[in-house]
Amino acid sequence: MLELRPNCECCDRDLPPESPEAVICSFECTFCVDCRDGVLGGTCPNCGGELVRRPVRPAGKLEKFPASTVRKVKAGGCQPAF
Repeated sequence: MLELRPNCECCDRDLPPESPEAVICSFECTFCVDCRDGVLGGTCPNCGGELVRRPVRPAGKLEKFPASTVRKVKAGGCQPAF
């Protein structure tokens, strides 16, 4: 099950579970679309994978399967790795 991380790892922007602005790679690294389209150029700086829109978990399922509250932020911001 996806963690649905609460923020962008680059800019620390809030990305609630219902946000259409959240993108992830296959390892669930989480970023906002602005960082994806800007500094990251569509590629995860951690693994080099594609960043795609994160699915939205239906609100009725969030109570039983809550989103993560653990924030991850890259020290020094993001730099394209690949």
